[in-house]
Amino acid sequence: MSDPVPFAVDARGMRCPWPVLRASRALRDHALVEVRADDPMAAKELKALATERGWSFVEAGQACYRLGR
Repeated sequence: MSDPVPFAVDARGMRCPWPVLRASRALRDHALVEVRADDPMAAKELKALATERGWSFVEAGQACYRLGR
């Protein structure tokens, strides 16, 4: 069985809270989301969102994060 393809959210150039809001909205309809965000606060804020909601959070590369429910 293969891993599901994540839904892509490109939040580069956006400042928090926009990357978090975009990720949260995408996770309404998709089980796995990959967020590209270059705001220095994005990793901390996305991890906090995942922890609060009980979702998984993985840093998938430089300025790339995966969240899943």
